[in-house]
Amino acid sequence: MLFYIMVENVAAVLDTVVANGGAIAEPVSAKGPTIIAKFRDPAGNMIGLYQESS
Repeated sequence: MLFYIMVENVAAVLDTVVANGGAIAEPVSAKGPTIIAKFRDPAGNMIGLYQESS
């Protein structure tokens, strides 16, 4: 199961993830009216991020 967390700034959150031992699995991209990305936490779990584009 993959879940997505809504954030204000996907790129900024990914910077924090990498700084804390996570890894980017899918870089930032636009999918319709949203911006998404995926990362793996230090334990290997995949997590999605999204933000509403303005």
